[in-house]
Amino acid sequence: MRLFSWVTKDTNINFMKAQKLGFVISGLMVALAIACIAIKGFNYGIDFSGGILMEVKAPQQVNIEEMRKTLSHVDLDDINIQTIGESGDEVMIRAQAKEMNEKEQMAAINAIKSELGTSYEYRRVELVGPQVGDELKLDGVIASVIAVLAITLYIWVRFEWQFALGAMIGLIHDLITILGLLSLFGFDFSLTTVAAILTLAGYSVNDTVVTYDRIRENLRKFKKMPQYDLLNKSINDIFSRTILTGLTTMLAAAALFVFGGDTLRSFSFVILWGVVVGSYSSIYVSATFLDFFDLRKQPDEKVINPFGNV
Repeated sequence: MRLFSWVTKDTNINFMKAQKLGFVISGLMVALAIACIAIKGFNYGIDFSGGILMEVKAPQQVNIEEMRKTLSHVDLDDINIQTIGESGDEVMIRAQAKEMNEKEQMAAINAIKSELGTSYEYRRVELVGPQVGDELKLDGVIASVIAVLAITLYIWVRFEWQFALGAMIGLIHDLITILGLLSLFGFDFSLTTVAAILTLAGYSVNDTVVTYDRIRENLRKFKKMPQYDLLNKSINDIFSRTILTGLTTMLAAAALFVFGGDTLRSFSFVILWGVVVGSYSSIYVSATFLDFFDLRKQPDEKVINPFGNV
């Protein structure tokens, strides 16, 4: 407990002093992420690329090389085999089948079962056609865009347009950086990953809203305090909460990453990194960005915010 006792005390860190450095680091992260996505792309899972996914249990420990030789007779371009779990008798078979229709995919599944024999237990069999994969990919993009716009609208309604703009920039920053890391490390990009990204968006904006609430509260409380100092104080006020919440969430995500297996690997990685980048962006993107505006200047609500403040 003593190790983290410092985060429960009132801090007095000059966060705003590193404002420009934070913008530079954020800009570099976003630029590198976009470059990585453009050059390397994503390792799309069966959900998006189309293909076959099978989880099988063998009567004994599996020799991956022997199984790969056995399945080499099946007419599929790319077959990936990997063990799952700790016993070594369970494997996941993934096969890309972009040019196959559903009937041809079923024939390929039957061919795999025929090569392996009846001693194997087939626990999971999935197939996705290329057209369905493209539709799911589009749906994932639409869901992410709607989430960003809905969150931005919520911040606009609750605060001011400056806050909404800062929250949107911070959210886009988080999403692009996590997409860049998914591309860099080659994690499977599937519907589970999209769910994790949307979860990350919710976590990130929650952290930002807490920071914005404290800034608005201090604006009313310290009417003569310079805005630079007020932003610094507001960030320090919620810093211990940010660290403690982030650490507890990271512990759960780390456990999923280590023990959750391959199915949850990309999901837990997104949550794990999302906690780090979300905490960072709530301070050095969304909060420090507000210093570009005069927050005490009353806007023309009829033009800027027709919904009013909550």
